[in-house]
Amino acid sequence: MNPSAQNSVAIEFCGVSYAVARGHDLVNNLDLRIFRGETLILLGRSGSGKTTTLKLINLLLSPTSGEVRVDGRPTSEWDPIRLRRGIGYVIQDAGLFPHFTVERNIGLVPAIEQWPPTRIRQRVAELLQLVGLDASVAQRYPRELSGGQRQRVGVARALAADPPILLMDEPFGALDTITRAELQREFSLLQRRLGKTVVFVTHDLREALRLGHRIALLEAGRLVTAAPTEDFLRSSDPLVRQYLAAFGATPGDGT
Repeated sequence: MNPSAQNSVAIEFCGVSYAVARGHDLVNNLDLRIFRGETLILLGRSGSGKTTTLKLINLLLSPTSGEVRVDGRPTSEWDPIRLRRGIGYVIQDAGLFPHFTVERNIGLVPAIEQWPPTRIRQRVAELLQLVGLDASVAQRYPRELSGGQRQRVGVARALAADPPILLMDEPFGALDTITRAELQREFSLLQRRLGKTVVFVTHDLREALRLGHRIALLEAGRLVTAAPTEDFLRSSDPLVRQYLAAFGATPGDGT
């Protein structure tokens, strides 16, 4: 990431909490800035609040208290539909519509935005090439694809309308080890080329080190730390050290 990008905040959490019941906060008093062009990893064990934090960005959830800002504007002031159309969203196993072809899945948001059909086809072809898929895949259905191919289509769909922000919720978690490593490598190259603002959820420290500019560790809904990957590896915080020890990580890993 270009250091100058840190002067420009894309997403900001200001004292944000999200409660499902009184006294049970899934996210608790979160203060966090995410800068344009960076990949921020939300790291933590199951139940730490990672996915909840992600969903607060695109208004799939609304804060119980505090404020989330996108492009300096509170999400409460955004039209939810307009906000979500400007944010790409990738989930585990892609979440593709099974009755749509690959072409129709990728072109969904551009079609909603009433792009001309010719422009949509051109964009689909461009994105298939970008994510490493053959053009012939366009007329297939999700059931005819491998898991890795479906995830590539999911990334292509998220990028279809060229959103500045990309949210990714454990997108490679269900894949076998080899396919996962391949997609991590391809995503890293893609991010260097496109320079999107990416918020990426994972519980895998090695994936976090491989893909992230910064790592935000969450524990029981609270932010433990948010630091560049090398600083994270050198942290003296007990919870960070516990996480590092569990993965046998040392400075220099993932770089």
